[in-house]
Amino acid sequence: MQNRCMIDPRLTTLRVFARCGTIGATAELTGYSPSAVSAQLRELQRVLGMQLLTKDGRGVRLTATGRFLVAGSDPLIAQWESLRAAAMEAGDQVQSHFGLGGFSSAAAHLLAPLAATLRSTRPLLEVQVLEADPARCFDLLVAERIDLAVIVAMQSGSYGEDDPRFEQRVLLDDPLDVIIPGDHPLASRETATLEELASEPWITEAAGSTYHSLFTAAFTAVGVTPRIAHEAVEWETHIAFVGAGLGVGLLPRLAPLHGAENVVRLRITGKAKPTRRIVAAVRRGSIASPLIQESLGILQVNANRILTGRLDEDL
Repeated sequence: MQNRCMIDPRLTTLRVFARCGTIGATAELTGYSPSAVSAQLRELQRVLGMQLLTKDGRGVRLTATGRFLVAGSDPLIAQWESLRAAAMEAGDQVQSHFGLGGFSSAAAHLLAPLAATLRSTRPLLEVQVLEADPARCFDLLVAERIDLAVIVAMQSGSYGEDDPRFEQRVLLDDPLDVIIPGDHPLASRETATLEELASEPWITEAAGSTYHSLFTAAFTAVGVTPRIAHEAVEWETHIAFVGAGLGVGLLPRLAPLHGAENVVRLRITGKAKPTRRIVAAVRRGSIASPLIQESLGILQVNANRILTGRLDEDL
């Protein structure tokens, strides 16, 4: 855990414990050993003169006092983040360590180039990139392991968008294109509608995933029910299935085809043009940080360049 604040690091550990619920998970997120986490929490109770934890089977849980303290600390953390951001801006300074986190395609195509740019323009800055799903990204923000996360908005759920601990900014709306085999009757076209492809064997993720929710919503909007023939998780697997002629699928424009054989990418037209909203999330109060503002600008420029270039490369 990179503790760079005037807030007692033991309080940060308590906040992480409140979020993940176990000593082991808290240790993994903060980088401390389980015994060090337990010692910090015991010491915080002693210093404050409050019982913050109580036995719960083989583990521990927060008491009502502990829960109240954690919830009441949210404004304190936000005020510190805001003060730190303003102080950095006033002195034209940036922090020495900057953590970035995001889902796979964001980490590969947005965060890696951002990290490279920052390392080039700010050689004294230590930049770390962590690939993580959205829930873990928010955990890492609370633990102060990262300072900025890139997520798909639908993946954040109630603990992200409406959580007072975080702020979000829209980076881009990433269109979903359709990918079809190269010998498909529509392969010579540049566009297609979902209605035209409804009867095709479709490749998608399993029910319950964000991608499946986007997939379902797109077809619901045009009033048709697709035939799901295969399931895949990684975009590379989707592309391989399509290339093998097993069916058709949806692919975010941010995700490249990498010259895949026998796969053609078409823009979707018609009543339903599915997109996924990609947002940046930070700890509340930190959005005005010079480094975060600089990073948001770089991310948006890179995202727009990628989306525009993808049309020329794959469509």
